[in-house]
Amino acid sequence: MSQERSEIAQLLDRQAIIDLTIAYTWALDTGRFDDLRDVFLPDATASLVGELQGVDAIIERISMALTPLDDSQHMVANHQIRLDGDRGTCRCYFQAQHVRRGVDGGENFIIAGRYEDEVVRTTEGWRIARRVLVPMWSEGNPAVGRRPRP
Repeated sequence: MSQERSEIAQLLDRQAIIDLTIAYTWALDTGRFDDLRDVFLPDATASLVGELQGVDAIIERISMALTPLDDSQHMVANHQIRLDGDRGTCRCYFQAQHVRRGVDGGENFIIAGRYEDEVVRTTEGWRIARRVLVPMWSEGNPAVGRRPRP
């Protein structure tokens, strides 16, 4: 492969991985949790306020956390990607705004931090094999993110 073609392939891979992290945010914020099957490997692991094994567990955890909310907005930026053939790492900053009306103490909760991902190229495209959420700061009412009592 020529140098120029190799550089173009690497740029396309980098963009595909960035698009993967963005697809994650849209799945969360639109409530289309099954779309996460196009983001994670079936046997992916994640550390999202507890260790999770498999895409079904990841979807269940995210769905339980976000379904009670009236709205959420997840944003990712400042992607740093390292590639090694069909494997790589990606880390990016995130900010997530959570809104639930009528909660004592305020209706908003923001959490910010970074996602640290291990990614793998598959026949369907890049997928996350492991995601670690690293919280850095939060602001607002944490009760917004707590499941309401039945």
